[in-house]
Amino acid sequence: MTTITVTVPEVRITKVQRKELSTSLTDAVLTVELGQFEPLARLGFQVHFRELPKDSMAINGTLISEADADVMVIDVAVMDGHWPQADRAQVILNLYDALTNALKMGAPSPNWWVQFRTINEGSWGANGGVISILDLLETGVFTEQKADAIRDALKN
Repeated sequence: MTTITVTVPEVRITKVQRKELSTSLTDAVLTVELGQFEPLARLGFQVHFRELPKDSMAINGTLISEADADVMVIDVAVMDGHWPQADRAQVILNLYDALTNALKMGAPSPNWWVQFRTINEGSWGANGGVISILDLLETGVFTEQKADAIRDALKN
């Protein structure tokens, strides 16, 4: 279970771009999280696009409505498990790649910021109850190596 929230100024991302990003941002996290690409696991991902008026965002102490800045915050929330620094860094780079491709840019803006968060085991609810990543390991979408790493990480 993963949520990706993209917060941007109004009209920064078109409907066509949001449609592309709905899949590409999901896949940017999914492959690293599972240890493999498994399209069936997309069911456990949500992507939310939040558009704010330009006078509701600021950088460097200046409202975006008064500045020429391409500002964006991407917040990724994942279930606790096995997230070594190299995997978190790979997800962040994958997200930047997905964004630059969908937005037809050569490189990410320096004002695009990514926040990567893990939600503690036992702190994620869905389907009217509390969900454990350990239950999800039995679905078969994780590689055995990744499933073992998650089990080991949660023992500590």
